[in-house]
Amino acid sequence: MFGIKTIGGGVSAALLASSILVGPALAFEPEQTECIAPANPGGGWDFTCRQFGKVAQDLGLIPGTMQVTNLAGGGGGVAFAEVVNKRGDDNDLIVAASTATATRLAQNAYPGNTADQVRWLGALGADYGVIGVGADSEINTLPELMEQIKADPRSIAIGGGSAVGGWDHLKALIVANEAGVEDVRNVKYIAFAGGGEAITQLLAGSLQAYSGDLSEAKGFVDSGDLKVLAVLAPERLEGEFADFPTAIEQGIDAEGANWRGFYAPGGMTDEAYDYWTSTIGELYASDEWSQVMETNGLAPLDLTGADFQQYVDESISQIESLSREIGLIN
Repeated sequence: MFGIKTIGGGVSAALLASSILVGPALAFEPEQTECIAPANPGGGWDFTCRQFGKVAQDLGLIPGTMQVTNLAGGGGGVAFAEVVNKRGDDNDLIVAASTATATRLAQNAYPGNTADQVRWLGALGADYGVIGVGADSEINTLPELMEQIKADPRSIAIGGGSAVGGWDHLKALIVANEAGVEDVRNVKYIAFAGGGEAITQLLAGSLQAYSGDLSEAKGFVDSGDLKVLAVLAPERLEGEFADFPTAIEQGIDAEGANWRGFYAPGGMTDEAYDYWTSTIGELYASDEWSQVMETNGLAPLDLTGADFQQYVDESISQIESLSREIGLIN
């Protein structure tokens, strides 16, 4: 349902970016760039802002350094409302977004706010979901975890960095549904303000499992604190992620990819919008960003401007249908 599609290659993206940059985009240049990460440090939105800012600065695509502002709350709703209500014409501002953002919008979880109140800029890749446990857990496979949930759903608390009904929650429910859990509404999910906080609570013993994304889990895997039971990809990833089994190969037909990108204030000028979409396109086409994607397990997703707008609209529609199917919304 949530497949990844790639539009254009790296060369065409670079040519498009360069053609835009020598045209009207030069009419705008930001004074002090800022990226809002709608969660506490350590999660996927924080990763998106900080990695984009670093690479954009290294490539000279933005003036100076990018300020990263962490604005947690409401599964991204606090940041969304801040942008819509108070910073609607800020041309220097971008906001990290993902499938989690689309999920909350699809479920009308941002009171009074809708997707058409902002301008959708572009994507920088897709982050596959993971289900993990603490490194010292006796659970070693995804079917083992699911069997414990079937036997006693309340005995397993799964934590994630999205609100109840958010994408981290939905990933756990998708897996449970495909594993044959009779009523996925009985799956115990605990929401945290970011994926990093959820993993910290997992390590503290407050949780038995974690639902999140590979990028935010990787540091904890590298430190030996987190054991990945499954990656929610159609097949095993390459390189340093090749040892992580998929849910599919363990007999559970579950996939979940979290796109990562940005939106901008709804009142952003066309000149500023062109600047940001071309900057995202040029950064995506760079060798430096390719390295970030490889290191952090991001899959290709090259979308900007109208193509990204269409992709977000379709994502929201799909998630709304899924949410109704499993009883999260009426």
